[in-house]
Amino acid sequence: MLTKDKTRSLPKTEGFFVIMFSMPDRINAVQGAILCDDSNKIGSSRFQFLRCSLLNKTKYKTNKMKVAVVGATGLVGTKMLQVLAERNFPVTELYPVASERSIGKEVEFKGKQFKVVSYEDAIAAKPNVAIFSAGGSTSLELAPKFAAAGITVIDNSSAWRMDPTKKLVVPELNADALTKDDKIIANPNCSTIQMVVALNPLHKRYGIKRIVVSTYQSVTGTGKKAVDQLNNERNGIEDGPMAYKYRIDLNAIPQIDVFLDNGYTKEEMKMVNETRKIMRDDNIKVTATTVRIPVMGGHSESVNVEFAEDFSLDEVKRLLSEAPGVVVQDDLSNQVYPMPLWAHEKDEVFVGRIRRDDTQPNTLNLWVVSDNLRKGAATNAVQIAEYLLKQGLL
Repeated sequence: MLTKDKTRSLPKTEGFFVIMFSMPDRINAVQGAILCDDSNKIGSSRFQFLRCSLLNKTKYKTNKMKVAVVGATGLVGTKMLQVLAERNFPVTELYPVASERSIGKEVEFKGKQFKVVSYEDAIAAKPNVAIFSAGGSTSLELAPKFAAAGITVIDNSSAWRMDPTKKLVVPELNADALTKDDKIIANPNCSTIQMVVALNPLHKRYGIKRIVVSTYQSVTGTGKKAVDQLNNERNGIEDGPMAYKYRIDLNAIPQIDVFLDNGYTKEEMKMVNETRKIMRDDNIKVTATTVRIPVMGGHSESVNVEFAEDFSLDEVKRLLSEAPGVVVQDDLSNQVYPMPLWAHEKDEVFVGRIRRDDTQPNTLNLWVVSDNLRKGAATNAVQIAEYLLKQGLL
């Protein structure tokens, strides 16, 4: 976490201010910048920078990149276009792809309008990379066609995640496993991503034995229909389209995805299986309960984790504050802790309410929050593309 002696405030410009700071060599950067909206300050002055977003300063080996975004008109696809622009990914040719009924419609990217094209036209254009967010069935059908044309696919659906021949990647943890031969790369589930980013530095130090996680997930994870349902209910419209069987406003639904024979939902088992695969440790025990709640800023998780070795809270906080992609918000005296309200439109994973579980040895409680459309989906996919490009794998 940044401290005052590491920061230098620059003049404000149109409601924003910039803090320059030195970044550790371990994340391959010497200087970075954080862009902050000072109309949304957090807590005391000590924590105002936590509303800031890291600006990408990555230098690539090439400044020419042809990119397809499959599912470009959906919630996540739209966010992918936004993140590609914000992080200055070197897009020189863009091919938005969507369903047949959307062909010819326009999407915006960096102030310009681009027409949606068919997947056949996108493949014929031979983009370097295709970022998918079009659902599992579409990915199963189309990703192999793109890959067969030599195009690297980064897929946000669940279609390829547990395929033993495909890499399941969170760049902060396991991007080093990627090679030029990986033509279909799986983007993990949103709730899994934020949890493993927070837990990875602790696993390296203490060894995780067991995780008990309960999630409180945004309606944006379901899609536009769910957002519309929530907004309709809040506006008193009771006969609008329903994404859920039940009312979501003023409610909590303890079911995300379908139920399986073991009584868990598919979402819960995704967290179990994906965590082990990403962290490359099949011995980690994971049990999950996933709940949909009426918020739109991001997913929240209550995480109880048992380690093989004991820990000190001071060291835990230090490890988390030094971990790439993690921001510690744990100032109880000023009531500063992670919330979707603050995580919204941020790329980081926010961790707070850090405390020992006194009921059994070597066990820690954490509260983990992240924007599920960004780090939980679009940002993680774009970070994979950034890594591939930087390593000369595209």
